[in-house]
Amino acid sequence: MGMDIHLQAGELAGWLNDAALPLWRQKGFDGEGGGFVETIDMNGEPTRADRRSRVQPRQVYCFAAAGRRGWNGDWRTAAEGGLLYFDRVYGQPGGFYGALANADGKLIDASFDLYNQAFAFLAFAHLAEVLPERGAEMAGRSDKLRRQLEAHFKHPLAGFEEDEPPRLPLGSNPHMHLFEACLASEEAEGFDRVGWANLADEIAHLALDRFIDAESGALREFFDHDWAPFPGEKGRIVEPGHHFEWAWLLLRWAERRGNAQAIVEARRLFDIGEKYGTCPERDVVVMTLLDDFSVADPTARLWPQTEWLKAAIRFAALTEGVERERYLASAGRAAAALQRFLDVPVRGLWRDKLKADGSFVEEPAPASTFYHILCAIYELEDCLKRM
Repeated sequence: MGMDIHLQAGELAGWLNDAALPLWRQKGFDGEGGGFVETIDMNGEPTRADRRSRVQPRQVYCFAAAGRRGWNGDWRTAAEGGLLYFDRVYGQPGGFYGALANADGKLIDASFDLYNQAFAFLAFAHLAEVLPERGAEMAGRSDKLRRQLEAHFKHPLAGFEEDEPPRLPLGSNPHMHLFEACLASEEAEGFDRVGWANLADEIAHLALDRFIDAESGALREFFDHDWAPFPGEKGRIVEPGHHFEWAWLLLRWAERRGNAQAIVEARRLFDIGEKYGTCPERDVVVMTLLDDFSVADPTARLWPQTEWLKAAIRFAALTEGVERERYLASAGRAAAALQRFLDVPVRGLWRDKLKADGSFVEEPAPASTFYHILCAIYELEDCLKRM
């Protein structure tokens, strides 16, 4: 079966605590200007790449979660400083967050993207959990942003639109991240649990009814304004990484709500991702398929490997016997795939793209991936404890 999953979990935890967190705290957090850098080059030095707003709350999440798990580095300065920078640089008069700034902290794209707001919610929830004295403030900010989102961007059927007037295509991906934020927020002390649970339920049903194709079980990425598949090839795009990520989220939601149908759908999403989305030669998850499950983009990025791992290990924790063994084997393959991307000269960095020929693209490590890796390592630890 390859390497023992407990050994892999130990190796990954060691990599995270001893190498990645210290490196990204020291080099990835801009102590002078505040905020997190977009990338660190393969020599371990930060770059001056433009900074996407999503990176800031994602890194806030990482350091808040690490603090909560007992990492003994200075997580608090990074988590609180990152949120201050996010507010100062990207915050807009209407209460939403813009999209892109340069390395000097000057906003160069103020446009609205649902995706970026979703990560603001995630950061608020995790900061509230680890800093109880700021819980009431985070709950209030979270409520306010959610109400603004519902006032300005609510879709007449379900979910949310992008921009005013609505920009097409609509996407399942921003809703997936909003769903993740809902699941964190409904459990955060002092947050509006009913409000967040209702929104979580709405997004879960939107996924089950519209995002997932009833015939094939595939999850589409792009939709028209009525939540029907977007015309042309764009509407046919499916991403194996998102199949795993949605499967993991739907499992968490289904377990809380006692929804058996969602578990059936999650299993089908996982099976599609594993059967059609993993390349047999490289044993990694590829980037894109079409809705007939043919490969559209054979590039393998790091983040889908983490989602494969998260979904596989959660299925293993929820099953028994032969079925559990199957999911544990899958989790072991996913962990091995992830470890390939982490095998770089400066420990704590990673490669992002594995080409079809088995070589990696030479480029700096993107900070945005840390959220995926850290979450997968923690999920692996938590699910192994449940077994």
